[in-house]
Amino acid sequence: MADLKEAAGAGILGESPDGKPIEYHGVINDPEMEGLTLYEKKALLVNRELDSHGMGKYQWYIFFLCGMGYMIDLLYAQAFGLVEPALKQELGFSTADSGNIFSSFNAGLCAGAFVWGVLVDIIGRQYAFNLTVLIASVFGLCLGAPSNYDGILVLTAFVGFGVGGNIPIDTTITLEFLPQNRRFLLALLSIFQPIGVVVSSGIAYGFVPKYACGNGGLGRDGELLKACDQVAAGQPCCDKASNMGWRYLLFTLGAICLFVFFLRFVVFRFQESPKYLLYRGKDEKAVQVLHNIAQFNGRQSTVTMAVFDALTDEDTSVGSGETDKPILGAGTKQLQTSFGQKVKIELARYRLLFSNAAIARLTILVWITYMFDYWGFSIAGSLLPQILLNKNREIEVSTARTYRNYVIIYICGIPGVLLGALMYGVPLVGRQWGMVASSALMGVSLFLFSAINTEASNVGINIMEYFFQSMFNA
Repeated sequence: MADLKEAAGAGILGESPDGKPIEYHGVINDPEMEGLTLYEKKALLVNRELDSHGMGKYQWYIFFLCGMGYMIDLLYAQAFGLVEPALKQELGFSTADSGNIFSSFNAGLCAGAFVWGVLVDIIGRQYAFNLTVLIASVFGLCLGAPSNYDGILVLTAFVGFGVGGNIPIDTTITLEFLPQNRRFLLALLSIFQPIGVVVSSGIAYGFVPKYACGNGGLGRDGELLKACDQVAAGQPCCDKASNMGWRYLLFTLGAICLFVFFLRFVVFRFQESPKYLLYRGKDEKAVQVLHNIAQFNGRQSTVTMAVFDALTDEDTSVGSGETDKPILGAGTKQLQTSFGQKVKIELARYRLLFSNAAIARLTILVWITYMFDYWGFSIAGSLLPQILLNKNREIEVSTARTYRNYVIIYICGIPGVLLGALMYGVPLVGRQWGMVASSALMGVSLFLFSAINTEASNVGINIMEYFFQSMFNA
């Protein structure tokens, strides 16, 4: 070990595959490591290694594949608002029961976000990264099959459970692999959300009006056709065969999810997070992952087990001593913990969110912000499409034209995200005032939408609402 320290002091720690010495300066006497735990020191070296890559090919793959997770989240959040009128017409449930569809999806989202948010630190990023999309694709493909209300509710909840894990997992993965000077790209990741909404709306425009009961859901007398179990035998009604548009939409979205799973699992082999592996005491695997990423990027990794061993020998390494209870950053101690113990450890970490008054206040404010943020998403994705369809029917705008307008409205969310991301670097504005202004203007647009009813105003005001909503979310 003395030889290792002597080599570390000289800045030489290990050899490359071609036999040349690998230099890594400042590991032993690095002032930036003062006061850090052993895990934190290793994590710092991992950060430095990934930072040295810049935005390599691996990082761009991660960015776009995680972006597709964001896209899937909004594909379905938008889809249920687009198919609800056709669903209600065919199955014959009441307007009050329509809310159960959105509640079922949101309950699945909530459960998925919590469960996957905990599991991602127990089973690892690699499994969670793929399983969430697989679950969403399997149940999404099944979602167009049922012809009963209860079946739709059950499958919708399971789709929500899969989709709900995407945002927390993809955000975590993106943060762990992006270089620190490119962290602003995390805000830009939100651009995939309006893209998902536009894709969902565009597919709905192609299927739902064309394959709807009668003429856009209307009978010859101009009235909405009713479900077949609500009319007398032999009377015109809305049956499954004449109302396949919403099914085609959901089948297509399920196929898109399956394609994303194929990209994640087959085309691109995601490497487990080095920080997660360090946390679980799997240092050798973490080093191997860093070398795999470096090779993928056409580089050579400077982190070896010799580097970590030099840190391990440090007497000042806080957290390297033996303890009975595994703690965050305990490294090899995690190898002896059972699955149940790991769950308890992860749940116990939530206490840190309320460790003092300042952090508790910040936690509560962030939670409230996210709740209202998703409230805006629910309004835009679930309710506004239905309201716009009903308002357009009052002024005799066709169903097909209404679905076309959805595409026009939601495509404007893309520049909204770009503007929101740019707010990060605007002096005297920044994130805080950018969020204040965008949320206020989003609220104003909702008031205006409730007061005016012309086709042009409906489109324009909804564009305003979704633009500022996307800006706020970025």
